Amino acid sequence: MKTINWAVLGVGRFGKIHARVLSSLSGSALVALSNRNEDKLAEAASEFLVEFASTDFHEILENPAIDAVSITTHWEDHHEVALAALRSGKHVFLEKPMAASSEQCRELLEASRKADGYFMVGHICRFDPRVTLAKEAIDAGRIGRIVSMHARRNLPKAPGSVRLDKISPLIGDGIHDADLMMWFLDRAPTEVYGRTIRIDGYRYPDLGWAMLHFGEDAIGVVETVWCLPESVPSAIDAKMEVIGTEGKLSIDCSNTGLTITGANGSKIPDTVYWPMQHGRQVGALERELDYFARCIREEAAPSVITPQEAARAFTVMETAERSAECGQPLPFQL
Repeated sequence: MKTINWAVLGVGRFGKIHARVLSSLSGSALVALSNRNEDKLAEAASEFLVEFASTDFHEILENPAIDAVSITTHWEDHHEVALAALRSGKHVFLEKPMAASSEQCRELLEASRKADGYFMVGHICRFDPRVTLAKEAIDAGRIGRIVSMHARRNLPKAPGSVRLDKISPLIGDGIHDADLMMWFLDRAPTEVYGRTIRIDGYRYPDLGWAMLHFGEDAIGVVETVWCLPESVPSAIDAKMEVIGTEGKLSIDCSNTGLTITGANGSKIPDTVYWPMQHGRQVGALERELDYFARCIREEAAPSVITPQEAARAFTVMETAERSAECGQPLPFQL
């Protein structure tokens, strides 16, 4: 089996999680890291025993020994870094959101069509078994035709407030559920209505709601609140209910199957997305990166999530935020 040599571009909190997965992923080798902050880069290079580390991601892209890059920079830098990576001929895994504007998404789509390497945007929920089983049930007609969907993906105030100067709730988390709703229905909405509420003085509003109209057939509601009380036990309060003409289903991502109660109350840790187990970072993220690695090895373009679908998900949330600014529903156009 050919070993795929990886570089991680951006080694903040989530970049380190990617690095942990890739450093133990079968058939893959983590060989390079990049980060603008020299101290963070040196710390990560020491932790992962990586010799090739640079504050200039272009140096990484120029290295012919590197096959694939995982881009986990700040989302507003995704366009610049991914565009350069695609033009370099590397295989590119880009964390969501795809870019900072729909125009940037279109530029990345065009670049990916001309690129020698494969391109995949990370939408981790499509690798959550609870979600994929729901998709199979929907496609099999077990709940009939979908008429209503409601999703919440809410955070306690501490992790929420850390993010509110970096990204909005709708772009940061609502994009997951908007993507799943379109995946379940296999089409985009015709109209989007968004509302946001600002409580504290962060760059972005503390909460956002989006209503997705799928013609006269179905409606989806996306709820993202990043100011839950600190006392809530779950790291993320996430649940989706899908109602059809002949049944319904619920996907509960808040209850992970493990509750730990101590002197400071009860907490429900992650057991699905990227938990540590026997010294390895496992879970849905590992399956997602392994899937992309297999696509590279088998020379097959990724199909579980396509760049076009990732661009669509971002554009829906961008439209919801534009709608919130003007206070009116807006027609959706790619």
